[in-house]
Amino acid sequence: MKLDPFYLIVDSAAWIERLVPLGVKLVQLRIKTLDEAGLRAEIRKAKGLCAQHCCQLIVNDYWRLAIEEGCDFVHLGQEDLAAADLLAIRYAGLKLGLSTHDHPELEMAIAAEPDYIALGPIYPTVLKQMKWAPQGLKRISEWKHRVVPIPLVAIGGLTPDRLDGVFKAGADSAAVVTDITLNADPEARTREWIEKTKPWR
Repeated sequence: MKLDPFYLIVDSAAWIERLVPLGVKLVQLRIKTLDEAGLRAEIRKAKGLCAQHCCQLIVNDYWRLAIEEGCDFVHLGQEDLAAADLLAIRYAGLKLGLSTHDHPELEMAIAAEPDYIALGPIYPTVLKQMKWAPQGLKRISEWKHRVVPIPLVAIGGLTPDRLDGVFKAGADSAAVVTDITLNADPEARTREWIEKTKPWR
């Protein structure tokens, strides 16, 4: 499986409506603070928008809702992986992405046979407090060697200026959150990411 090299992560369908039409082809909907009805509505809206623009939607965490809403991709963190029904996910035909931050998590992820593995944080990040130190480019190369042929997603503190190093180290896709959503001009920054990732598309 080939992932688009530009992997946008946002926390609402409103962001998807705003940025996906610019040419985004891979987006994760990651929402942490909504009830089930609100989550379902956001997933439905995001799914419709992504279908209109030929963009792959990945639902974070909520694998049961992703199945019920007919989505085709879910991303899980390690805690969610431990509680998830992987057989149900596979039976529903969903592709699976998994987060990793250290060697034990990598072993768990590989054993689950996901469709991609994410490594982070590569650089310091303002998104959330992390108990893991920045991984750096050498760790990307190490992870890539371990996970081939599974695609590897790099995440954490990435900017357009850092992408050459990230991809040369072995990442297949670069995930971004705050570099776009906290930017003074998210649309312009999104276009910059699309342009910068062209050589790896």
